[in-house]
Amino acid sequence: MPTDKRLSCSYCGHEGDFTIHHVKEMMFGSGEHFDYASCSVCGSLQLVDVPANLGDYYPKDYYSFQELVQSSPFKNFLKLIRYSLFRVGIPVQPPVFGDWMVEMQVPKHARIADVGCGNGQLLYEMYAAGFIHLEGYDPFIDREKTINPRLSLFKKSVFEMEGSFDLIMMHHALEHMESPDRVLEQCFGKLNKGGWLLVRIPVSDAQVWKDEGINWVQLDAPRHLTIPSVKGLTALAEGFGFKAHKVVFDSTVFQFWGTELYKGGVSLRDVQHPLYISLTSAQRMKEYQQKALLYNQKGIGDQACLYFYKG
Repeated sequence: MPTDKRLSCSYCGHEGDFTIHHVKEMMFGSGEHFDYASCSVCGSLQLVDVPANLGDYYPKDYYSFQELVQSSPFKNFLKLIRYSLFRVGIPVQPPVFGDWMVEMQVPKHARIADVGCGNGQLLYEMYAAGFIHLEGYDPFIDREKTINPRLSLFKKSVFEMEGSFDLIMMHHALEHMESPDRVLEQCFGKLNKGGWLLVRIPVSDAQVWKDEGINWVQLDAPRHLTIPSVKGLTALAEGFGFKAHKVVFDSTVFQFWGTELYKGGVSLRDVQHPLYISLTSAQRMKEYQQKALLYNQKGIGDQACLYFYKG
């Protein structure tokens, strides 16, 4: 439905026609409704009214706040060897960050920031692989932590980062922030010349969004404040001087089983519900995995990894 409220797209700046979608909070099953506006120009989505009590929707057991899992020295040594082999093209199981670092050719001495780092697990795995200047920023962690001399977590926002960086990463973080324009502008200013910005994020290009609408699991009302299209995010980044390098769709089976769960009115936390058990069976997962691979190849998966470069 159209809206009479004057809105401006957070990504392309369009002011005019928006379609409003009434979306339920489903992760925790509160059932509250929140309005999202879709831009008629770039297709990006944004929450119309951000709740004043937004922090209440991030309880202590929220997934990104789980305890950091550290490995034994021997296991870390194996991780170091694995990444070294991967970097030179020897076929091994890559670490989760392997493809990103190889694509950008990030050296181990690079100064790297992970914005919205949560418990810092990704940075820890990079530390184990030999990276030596790692910083995590997240205003919602309980306290600042120095994990080791090479890895520190700061209870600060993107606007409180100190110094400059060779790589800034945001893994499913930008969609949780207000004013993505200010965030990208800050990142551009904090990057060294030749530095990289890596953004992994749900995107409104998703076929699941087109097919299933308000039941799309990655709407995640009201925690996701904005969900860009690839076109919208690219235009915004380029407006601040970034050069778009590459887009890789990396959606998973979650887009299918999570959306079907929400269609059935079942909370993501209700793991004992018969529908949850049915949707996450081995056979269903195999089918969803094949479908996710196809969607990613076609560029219609529900999340993507975007590489931006500061020339």
